[in-house]
Amino acid sequence: MLRKICLMVAVTMFITAPSSAQESAPDTTAAESVPAEENMLHLDLSTGGRVTIQLYPSMAPNHVERIKTLTRSGFYDGIIFHRVIEGFMAQTGDPTGTGLGGSELPDLKAEFHRFPHLRGVVSMARAQSEDSANSQFFILFYPRFSLDENYTVVGRVTAGMPFVDAIQRGEPPTTPSQILQASIAADNKPPPARSAPAIAPEAEITIDDLNAPINP
Repeated sequence: MLRKICLMVAVTMFITAPSSAQESAPDTTAAESVPAEENMLHLDLSTGGRVTIQLYPSMAPNHVERIKTLTRSGFYDGIIFHRVIEGFMAQTGDPTGTGLGGSELPDLKAEFHRFPHLRGVVSMARAQSEDSANSQFFILFYPRFSLDENYTVVGRVTAGMPFVDAIQRGEPPTTPSQILQASIAADNKPPPARSAPAIAPEAEITIDDLNAPINP
C-alpha cells in the first residue's frame, strides 16, 4: 500500500513540475521563407514566347546568385544564342556574341553536383578551367550525361520548351535567336511588347478604279 502511495506522488510531481527544457528553450522563430518566384528565371525569346526556368540555389548557390544578379542588371537583354548545335544544346550569355566574352564580374568556382544533364537542363558554360564559369549558360535539347559533374547545373526549363526547340541552329547561326528580356519571376516583369507586322496602307480608290472594266 505504501509503495502505491509513493508511486502516485512521484507521478503527480512529474506531471505538475515545469519542464526545464521548456524553460531554457531558445527563441526559434523561423525566418521568412524565400518566395518560389525568387528562384524562377523568365527568358522572353525572339522565337515567340516565354521560357520559365526553375533555378536550384541549394545545389549551386553562387552560380544561381550570379544569374540573378546579371538578370536584374539587364545584362542578358538583347543577347543572342551564339552557339546552337542540333541534337545537343543552345548556348548564350555572351554580350559580344562570339563565345569569348562574359561579364565584368570575377569567374566562379565550380559547384559540380550529381543532378543529371537532362533535356531542358540549364548549365553554366566554361573554358578549360573548371573554375571559369562567368555569365554564359546553355540549355540542353537532349540528355548529355557525359557532362555530369563536369559542368555546373543551375536549373531546368519548366515551361516554354518549344520556344527553346525553335532557336536557330549554327555556330554562329546565320540569323541568331535572341533573349529579348530576362527577368526574375518575383519582379513581375511582363513580356516585352512585340512589334506587329507592317501592314501596307490601302491604296486610295479613284474614279478611274470605279469605272474600270471587271475582269472575268
